[in-house]
Amino acid sequence: MTQQELDLNRVTLGMPVIDAAGTEVGAVDLIRPGDPNAVTVQPPDHHPSPALDHLEEAIDTAEPAVPADLAARLLRAGFLRVATGPGPHPAVYVQADQIAAVGADGVRLRVLAAQLPTQD
Repeated sequence: MTQQELDLNRVTLGMPVIDAAGTEVGAVDLIRPGDPNAVTVQPPDHHPSPALDHLEEAIDTAEPAVPADLAARLLRAGFLRVATGPGPHPAVYVQADQIAAVGADGVRLRVLAAQLPTQD
């Protein structure tokens, strides 16, 4: 298991996220482990069956909500979505290798909040 996988496994929903400058970014609201085989993010083809439509709505295919090339990198590495509050970009994404430490005080990052991609 890599250090990034170990770090992601220690993160829990609601944990505060603190950037490299010590500023609180927000709280973790989604944790996705990495998938080295992830290549792209594409919603499933639309099916005429109402039952399948309901199933598609239940599956969160919109995460991460970033451009496809960045989404593929996040999916391969693993990521956190961090709720930052109301506004035009209510969340940011933290790639697993941007985590410096996970402890009782929350998730500490190697980067500044301004360097994190925002939710589209």
